[in-house]
Amino acid sequence: MKGWQRIAETSAVSDGRPFSGTIGGIKIGVFEVNGEYFAIDNVCTHAFALLTNGFQEGCLVECPLHAGFFDVKTGKAQGGIVDKDVRVYPVKVEGGWIFVDVARQA
Repeated sequence: MKGWQRIAETSAVSDGRPFSGTIGGIKIGVFEVNGEYFAIDNVCTHAFALLTNGFQEGCLVECPLHAGFFDVKTGKAQGGIVDKDVRVYPVKVEGGWIFVDVARQA
């Protein structure tokens, strides 16, 4: 898929309450940190659990299976059992909607 795709209303996402969606077959997790929105691959690189089912504290999300951490701003693996980063996608907000461009990486 090319270009910006609408994924969620801003009201569906808040700090500590991420949104799980799919664009073009790609599972996307949308996270809010201090009023900014971030979109990453929603599947843990270690055990394939949905990261939006994990615990978010600030910019870190913990995989619900084996306590691996990812930075939702950068996609970087932050310790625990994970050592492979997740992809990060560009995000924009217009008219109360969050849009993600899965064709590009942030």
